[in-house]
Amino acid sequence: MSKLLPNNIVEITIENLTVEIIEDILKLDSKLELSEVAKHRIQKCRYYLDEKMNEKDKVYYGINTGFGSLCNTVVSNEELSELQENLVKSHACGMGKESSSTIVRLMLLLKIQGLSYGHSGIAVATVERLIDFYNNDVLPVVYEQGSLGASGDLSPLAHMSLALLGLGEVNHKGKRRLAKDVLKEYDWKPIVLQSKEGLALLNGTQFMSAHGVLSLIKAKQLIKMSNLTASVSIDAYDGRIQPFLDNVHLVRNHKGQLFTARAIRENLEGSDIITQYKVNVQDPYSFRCIPQVHGATKDAIDYVTTVIETEINSVTDNPTIFPDEDLVISAGNFHGQPLALVLDHLTIALAELASISERRVVKLISGTRDLPPFLVANPGLNSGFMIPQYTAASIVSKNKQLCTPCSIDTIDSSNGQEDHVSMGANAATKLLEVITNVESVIGIELFTAAQALEFRRPLKSSIKIEKMLKNYRKSVPFITNDIVMQPKMQLSANFIKNYER
Repeated sequence: MSKLLPNNIVEITIENLTVEIIEDILKLDSKLELSEVAKHRIQKCRYYLDEKMNEKDKVYYGINTGFGSLCNTVVSNEELSELQENLVKSHACGMGKESSSTIVRLMLLLKIQGLSYGHSGIAVATVERLIDFYNNDVLPVVYEQGSLGASGDLSPLAHMSLALLGLGEVNHKGKRRLAKDVLKEYDWKPIVLQSKEGLALLNGTQFMSAHGVLSLIKAKQLIKMSNLTASVSIDAYDGRIQPFLDNVHLVRNHKGQLFTARAIRENLEGSDIITQYKVNVQDPYSFRCIPQVHGATKDAIDYVTTVIETEINSVTDNPTIFPDEDLVISAGNFHGQPLALVLDHLTIALAELASISERRVVKLISGTRDLPPFLVANPGLNSGFMIPQYTAASIVSKNKQLCTPCSIDTIDSSNGQEDHVSMGANAATKLLEVITNVESVIGIELFTAAQALEFRRPLKSSIKIEKMLKNYRKSVPFITNDIVMQPKMQLSANFIKNYER
């Protein structure tokens, strides 16, 4: 757990971080500091490893051997520093898009946390330089492509680590600069890596985990706004409240389903529309089954949170060092399979929020239940909300393509030594793409539902919904005649991302 100190400093301890704590650290722009307990554990492990290196004829993978399929090639003690530096340089092979500043900040934070347990053989000075980077917004340039999610996130973490050596590039104060120039500006000398340090930095799941944490922060907002937007749609479509009563959900008793039904009832409490007489005996599934569909996504988010929070409080480099037991064990804690599976799971679960949302949009523009076709007073001359639904359908289709699981794939690497990989990094990056798509679709639903609700006036929805719509109308107006819709759709998506965050 992180402890908040005066002056907005967060002390990194060896206790558990949570997604909620990390969200607060990001929101408050807190600075980091190692606890004394963490420093002691790191120093103790480093001292132990130095002693082991003085023993003759002892061979430890990645400490005094080559890497991967070169594991049987022994390296002399005089070359250990060069071995670790070469590892960082040779593994910095990323391609594709540049990772966002938030992802890189999370990678730094999570790597610091993972090293704080004292099982990695890292030097305190190296960890404190990572903290310097974090605290001063010196953010190494990291690329999205290159990790197999198996020996950890080797390539992304190599790019993160290059700057420690004064190599590569960083983003700092809005500019992309050479790392060596920024180090000079702060009077920081490049780190000279000791035995095992390069491997401690590069082995680990912090690229995947960073995406997982950020996705969960966004998912929490998405499930709240999906429920709120669906509530607007229910009133706009003159839907029934009965499918949301506790009775029906208690006899099935999935937590997310019950949570969702109660959230919808709370959102609609006090609405004039929900309590009026209903001509329709039953609503379509996209309305009636909101608790079952949104609720399953809520349960998925909760499960994924438990896995991600376990991972970010773990030691995931290799070999793992146990000073008290006098053990240096080469194993596989860097393998990303636990993350790959849940990142794919979360991708599918969140995509379903968009899938059912688009179906509600179709109903709202269909010209039924006393709503005009395409939600304009003069359809024909005006196309109204016809094409926003096209866009939503296109995005939902794209999500279906992106939901093909990465975790079912593996490609042999390192001459067969690394013969099963998780592909969790690919699952991680496309998860964020799907989240952006879902935000867009829910934004289109709110755009449509807010328009439809105006045709129910003078009846009012609930106090909660009317308050939300008052804020919404500050940037997105009622559409009387055709306008260029895209800017309003984008504003609506932004509203979904940020409302009451």
